[in-house]
Amino acid sequence: MRDYLWVFRKFNENEIKYIVVGGLAVNLHGIPRMTYDLDILLDLDDDANVERFLRLLKEWGFRPRVPVDIMDFADAEKRGSWIKDKNMKAFNLVNSEWALSEIDIIIDTPVNYKEASTDIRHITLKDISVPLISIAGLIKMKEAANRRQDLADIRYLKRIDDEET
Repeated sequence: MRDYLWVFRKFNENEIKYIVVGGLAVNLHGIPRMTYDLDILLDLDDDANVERFLRLLKEWGFRPRVPVDIMDFADAEKRGSWIKDKNMKAFNLVNSEWALSEIDIIIDTPVNYKEASTDIRHITLKDISVPLISIAGLIKMKEAANRRQDLADIRYLKRIDDEET
């Protein structure tokens, strides 16, 4: 079955530099709430990493939600244009054949991969190491998004953070 664990194992086997963020990160920090996708920060400064990731997702049958070639995302100039001209916050990759039907690469965020990687938390799920954004980093991202669900997540994340300190 191609679930989160299968995806994380494949990311690790292919040496993809990524960090889990978003709703699943909220879950992995101990807060139950529904989420249907996988949000990640990807090391976008490493061109080979981006290309490995895109080739892997393309091989799995994922395609961009927007009408562009999946490999266009590897072009830093195009990504910059999408952020500036289209207000793109995430590059959404979809595959309706999978239970995990959407993987989002967060691209316009107050916490990028480099910053998040300095305070990363690795958790182990069934012998698979999963890089998880810190609670502080996740709160910062959710404050910037400022949606209703994010505000609820922030309240719970702050409680957990207070309990851990």
